[in-house]
Amino acid sequence: MMKFSGVVAVFGLALASVPSAGSAEGLGPTLQRIKDAGVITIGHREASVPLSYLDDNQKPIGFSVELCGLVVAKVKAKLGLPELKVAYQAVNSSNRIPLVKNGTVDIECGSTANTMTRQNEVAFSLIFYAPQFKWIALKSSNLKTTDDLNGKSVVVTQGTNTSQFVAKLNADKALGMKILQGKDHAESFLLVQTGRASAFMEDDILLAGLKASANAPDDFVLLADSFPSDPYGLVVSRDDPGFKQLVDETLRETMQSGAYDKLYTKWFESPIPPKNINLNFPQSEKLRDLVKNPSDKAIGQ
Repeated sequence: MMKFSGVVAVFGLALASVPSAGSAEGLGPTLQRIKDAGVITIGHREASVPLSYLDDNQKPIGFSVELCGLVVAKVKAKLGLPELKVAYQAVNSSNRIPLVKNGTVDIECGSTANTMTRQNEVAFSLIFYAPQFKWIALKSSNLKTTDDLNGKSVVVTQGTNTSQFVAKLNADKALGMKILQGKDHAESFLLVQTGRASAFMEDDILLAGLKASANAPDDFVLLADSFPSDPYGLVVSRDDPGFKQLVDETLRETMQSGAYDKLYTKWFESPIPPKNINLNFPQSEKLRDLVKNPSDKAIGQ
């Protein structure tokens, strides 16, 4: 019996050392797909300044895009593919989650809020930015706070957590606002620029980017009140914890090395393309704490 047990044990070890089908080197599904295709596909936004947007040459740039560049470098090293190609896929608020779920994009690098509801569909990396909800309006409107929007038309971007928040805010405060929806942040902002909406609610940094990028930035004002928003993470498949771990390791190393702070200064506190605007948006106390103590938790977790 002892000899038989020994044979079984040896056979079991041999089986354990055999890579599973479709993962010849023990890679998870995302890395295996990337290796087989010879390309990693990054989902990006087109107008989320300074996080993920297009420059004058229609090239994706921004803070989130640079963070994903660091992830790409780690993927190349992991796979031993220094010439791995990078493809960019534009996404919007409505299709970014489905495109991650169906594998069209390997990682979404934009301004996507980590919520418990979304965690049922996708996975989020460590938090890399912590925003607040704010309203932006034309300065000439003389609006000061949310209460001044009573009975007025306002706009949100479809498919965002902000749209859900504004609907609840409207009901809770009985404001009677008419809520319009833009297909993306640029369209939502345009509705305010043209007077078709009195105000647009979105995360503070995105509004700061839109304001600074406008032809006449001084024509716009952020209203006084603000509301807690959900933190941003890079988005990956919920079914591939190994790939999430690789992404988290990249962000943690970036935060611990001081590289994160340098990138933040570059995109939030320095002139950025295409117009060399400076958002002058220093790190909040909450964000500084998250850099020191990284977390992937949504609000309420």
